[in-house]
Amino acid sequence: MQLHWDRLTDITGGSEYAVGLPDALIQSFRCQEPRFALASLDNALHLGLVRPWQVPGIFAELPERLRYLEQLVDGRSEAGQETVLRLLIHQAGWAFEIQVEIGGVGRVDIVVEGCVAVEADSRAFHDGWDKHVRDRTRDRDLAIAGYSSYRALYRDIMYHPELVVAAIAGLLAANNHCRTFIV
Repeated sequence: MQLHWDRLTDITGGSEYAVGLPDALIQSFRCQEPRFALASLDNALHLGLVRPWQVPGIFAELPERLRYLEQLVDGRSEAGQETVLRLLIHQAGWAFEIQVEIGGVGRVDIVVEGCVAVEADSRAFHDGWDKHVRDRTRDRDLAIAGYSSYRALYRDIMYHPELVVAAIAGLLAANNHCRTFIV
């Protein structure tokens, strides 16, 4: 735990013991790895706890070296690990789209280079036989639609990102006939 004594951007947003969410997010960018702080901001946007008009104000309070992250904010990510996964794919230089609706399958977390569907799986939403059946059925339907699929585990996304990038690179190499799309 770290105690901070910085100027607040919203003195009405907290209490005598806590700060409001925008100030907490500003501190998270100052203290955490950028990918984790961005995941917190994306999640707050997704949940409607922070509004898009507040984002520029948050970044205006950050050091110049962190302001480039504003262009990477995307509240469509439904979980922090999806944001971290998206940043890994972005840093690898691949074209991608998030929250892609695929006919006969439904929405997938990320489609990389138009041919690899990547899902960010966690125990909370993918544990148990019924959920395994649902996920394998989606994988089958993705294959029928011409996509390779990869279910990245939370622990790999957060602690072994090099393995996630290597797995996606392997699927892209195996699918040298990838469709192209405009991001």
